[in-house]
Amino acid sequence: MTERRILTALGLMSGTSLDGIDAAIIESDGETVKSTGAGISIPYDPDFRAALRGCLGKGQDETADMARELTLRHGDAVQQLWDQAGLKAADIDIIGFHGHTISHRPHEGVSVQIGDAALLAELTGIDVVADFRSADVAAGGEGAPFAPLYHQALAHDLETPLAVLNIGGVGNVSYIGGVLEAQLLAFDTGPGNALIDDWTAATIGRPMDEGGHLARGGSIDGARLAAALDNPYFERPPPKSLDRDDFGGAFAEGLSAADGAATLTTLTIAAIAKSRDHFPAPPLRWLVTGGGRKNMTIMSVLAEILEVPVDPVEAMGWDGDLLEAQAFAYLAIRSLNGMALSLPTTTGVPEALSGGVLHRA
Repeated sequence: MTERRILTALGLMSGTSLDGIDAAIIESDGETVKSTGAGISIPYDPDFRAALRGCLGKGQDETADMARELTLRHGDAVQQLWDQAGLKAADIDIIGFHGHTISHRPHEGVSVQIGDAALLAELTGIDVVADFRSADVAAGGEGAPFAPLYHQALAHDLETPLAVLNIGGVGNVSYIGGVLEAQLLAFDTGPGNALIDDWTAATIGRPMDEGGHLARGGSIDGARLAAALDNPYFERPPPKSLDRDDFGGAFAEGLSAADGAATLTTLTIAAIAKSRDHFPAPPLRWLVTGGGRKNMTIMSVLAEILEVPVDPVEAMGWDGDLLEAQAFAYLAIRSLNGMALSLPTTTGVPEALSGGVLHRA
């Protein structure tokens, strides 16, 4: 086999938590990760975050102005990262641009990410790979999650089985049974931070339950929690995925701010615990990425329930704020090489499938 060239890629991610843009640089041949480089996280201001929230569930035609504004902000993020790292356009071979998911209904053949990749290529002077999910959904896949192959590449020398858990707006897990693609299983576990964030925004005017302090001071409403956990999604075999708003937080209405936070937080934790029912064997360890790893209530209760080490990914020297952006840099390289972005065991596609659309600068 011809050895693939090491490329420098810049990945961009705007996740379901609606918190901001992550941008990160890696070097890879699309198989192994040679190095992870500079990265930056730029929070959305409250007005833009609210406007982006208002796009959820809509179509691309209704959100064209927001797509342009989102792209301009991504272009600015690229520039800020260059300035921070002392780089220029010529130092980057490819950009992986995820955009922002506003609708994810794979059972209807729909997964919509807004963002103008052609405009981003023009703004940056760099070729851009975007539209990562469409080919997967068109082939009958779930279109999510898409970071597992990157998780497996990072974990190539770690003891397995291993679970890499991303607690973003939605929770998802990569079960890594070994180094072979066939040993990788992935799916969305259930709600992540989204319901908690929406609850704190509505009840205490805060974008999140920082550190899990509000939930820690509340009491769990067992009946409401049991009703939420009675959702057939949890029994459905993977691969499977969720839209940010598939689980509504309305069942917590009428509770105090603290009790609602405690109940919603416990739902996130219980959903993660239930994911073990679908694993071939118990993981030896859980590594947690995404904003949820900063919620000490989630992390401490998970450690009690899972009864194996539960650590933030920083324990491995990874960066949990940038992992998703790095993943789309990695996938952009794989797309250029015609390599698989998704597998039957990660999204349910019939066979390993490449994807992404290249936009030349």
